[in-house]
Amino acid sequence: MEDQPVRRADSGGHGGAEADGDTGARSRRPRLEDVAELVGLSPASVSLVLRNAPGPSAQTRERVLEAAARIGYRPDRTASLLARRRSRVLGVTFDIRNSFHAELVENLYVAAEAAGYDLALSTLTRVRDEGQAVETLLDFRAEALILLGTELPAARLASLDRGLPVISVGRRIAAAGLDVVRASDDEGLGRAVAHLVELGHRDIAFIDGGSGGIAADRRRGYRTALRAHRLADRIRVLPGAHTEEAGARAAERLLAEGTLPSAVIACNDRCAVGVLSALGQAGVSVPGTLSVVGYDDSVLSRLASFDLTTVSQNPEEQARHAVAAAVERLDGGRSAPREIVLTPRLVVRGTTAAPRADSH
Repeated sequence: MEDQPVRRADSGGHGGAEADGDTGARSRRPRLEDVAELVGLSPASVSLVLRNAPGPSAQTRERVLEAAARIGYRPDRTASLLARRRSRVLGVTFDIRNSFHAELVENLYVAAEAAGYDLALSTLTRVRDEGQAVETLLDFRAEALILLGTELPAARLASLDRGLPVISVGRRIAAAGLDVVRASDDEGLGRAVAHLVELGHRDIAFIDGGSGGIAADRRRGYRTALRAHRLADRIRVLPGAHTEEAGARAAERLLAEGTLPSAVIACNDRCAVGVLSALGQAGVSVPGTLSVVGYDDSVLSRLASFDLTTVSQNPEEQARHAVAAAVERLDGGRSAPREIVLTPRLVVRGTTAAPRADSH
């Protein structure tokens, strides 16, 4: 069955609030000059804040953004784009260590080119955080931001979206009032659990992805699915992260305890690969002794050496919808935020099988 996007509009954070003051002020759209007058600054200084340009202090930025929100001021992006030479560049942040992000970027290029745009990439590394990656894209005059797996606070995302369209790919962010494109992670975990239960597994552990919003959705999906299959007493969440090292540590912990579950679901494919590596070094056969499921259907999962059962998030569709959302905001005049939720699909490969007769 083809993935069907679920579209949900949410007007939160994008108000058409009327300006304070007399009836005449309320009858027209609030202007930049109105914000400047309210905070006692020049229109040029206010413009710097609203464009996220360097210069104004943090205190000044806070005052300006608060005043703009109070009177319902929204920048006229059409006029802004006409007033300057357009870059037609979409800025993308991604984790250079994440193979699934690499796939998304490849698909974003295809979608952007079809829409007449180019991409500017800014990476997250061990020494470069997401805030720095975003600032670089703003300096390069990106017209919109497409943030892959963003972990920025909702308030910061909402602030960015007041200056240019922001599209979050992967993470659900209801409070920020911006465009979101994501897979239904709780449903994806449900499909992984159902597959294992159908094979006969009852002792299914989950290796967590940490504190981020995506990890929280997947953790909740695992718990919900086990309860739905009347296995609430078998719920077991191991500490982890979205890295091979975290998967290896979790597997070593299971091995040290002496009694293995019959199956393990990892928070993503990288974590699952770490599990497979540690189990292989310990001489534990997969799927003979223990079945393993990943998440993302990344390039890693498809390698013959891993042949990993996993959950696909459909990166082609995510990329297409993310670029379309940016273009609709820039060229189509859409202002209300929208969330598009895609249905994940299970991809069965060689790391899952029925449990052994002596498994508990």
